This record gives sequence, C-alpha cells and structure tokens, in this order.
Amino acid sequence: MNKHIQLKNFINAHPVEIGKVVDFNPKTDRLFQFDFTASNTELSPEDVNDAEKFSLWVNKKLKDNNCRYGIGGYMEHRTLYARSELFNAGDEPRRLHLGVDIWAGAGTPVYSPLNGNIHSFADNNNFGDYGPTIILIHQLGDLELYTLYGHLSRKDLEGITVGESVSQGEKIGAFGNSNENGHWPPHLHFQLMFDMEGCAGDYPGVGKYSEKEKHLKNIPDPNLLLQFPETS
Repeated sequence: MNKHIQLKNFINAHPVEIGKVVDFNPKTDRLFQFDFTASNTELSPEDVNDAEKFSLWVNKKLKDNNCRYGIGGYMEHRTLYARSELFNAGDEPRRLHLGVDIWAGAGTPVYSPLNGNIHSFADNNNFGDYGPTIILIHQLGDLELYTLYGHLSRKDLEGITVGESVSQGEKIGAFGNSNENGHWPPHLHFQLMFDMEGCAGDYPGVGKYSEKEKHLKNIPDPNLLLQFPETS
C-alpha cells in the first residue's frame, strides 16, 4: 500500500494517538499564514540577512494580526534561501521548502506528537542551517515514520541518547534563539519523512525545485499530524 495512504489511514483510525507539537488551541489561538515566496515584497534581502530585523518583522506580523503562531512553508518555493551559501552550491540552488515552519517566540515548548524513539540528533551549526536538531522514529503499525524538529535550543541536546524512548505529548525541546538556531527568527522546522536515506542528525529541509515530485513521495504534509485549521 502507498505509504501516504497508510499514514492517513493510521491517523484516521487512531486519533487519540496523535498529540500536539506545540501548545496550539484551535478554539482560542489564531494562525498567521506567512508567505516567503517571491510575491512577498515587504522583506528586502537586507532584512532577511539580518536575523534581528527579520525577527522584528515576524513578531510585528504576529502581533498586528493577533496571532499566537505563524505557519507556512510546505513545498513552498522560497527566494529567501539566497541568504545562505548552504543552499547555493551545485548546478541548481535549493529553494523548495520541504517542511512546515511554526513561528513564535524563543522558548516556545515543542512536544512529540507520537510515541517513538530518538533516531538521531545534532547541532547543525551553520548560517541558515537547522542549528540544534532532533529526529524521532515512530512505528505506526507496519509503517515507519520519522519526525524532524529543527531550530531548537542547544540545551535540548544535552543528556539525550539515540534509542531513548519518547512518549506522545512529552516535551522534547523549545524554540531556540537566533544565536543558536542557525541565525533565523525563532521558529520550529517540523518535517515528516518515510525514509531517512542514510541521514542522521540531519535531513534536507530545503530541496531542488526540479526534484519536487521525488520529495513529495518521501515527505508527506506535516499538517497531517499538526491538524492545524486552514488559514485565510
């Protein structure tokens, strides 16, 4: 059976086994939909390259729209990755965002939405990279699923071990600040994968646009687990 269908079937059949990733309450909290494609003309390259200015812009958007969290990015073609050489190497620059970003203040708690184990972790300490990253592995019936949490706090990597069990709803970390999270405004990069393809402590969160169809096969929509409401 197609793994995407397997995942959807599991979620539909086991709703109580799907927990939160952040403390979002759909009854009281509002989400702001961020757009980081070329159509966003409010942010200049200079703003994006300056983590402090970028953070002020994000925070103002959330405040002005009375939103606790911002959201966006799954399979979004983002021009802002030109800020980092990390995404500019090779014959085609990487601009396709493969996960979902959840934007909120530094220190925002992050939880495991499923029972599982720690697959791997690392501090991907490069400009524009994930910074502290934790990857969990979950067994959902016959289906193996990996969840990635990027841009965490460095202290979240202290005292954890590969193979350690994690329970649904257990706090696994918090949003890091821009000095430790790869020089971004505080946010969580949340991504699902069916196959780690030999990676550990890291898995690309930005890919080549020409390889979108390949990425779609391995990387399902994170909102299947987040279950956030549609934003206008």
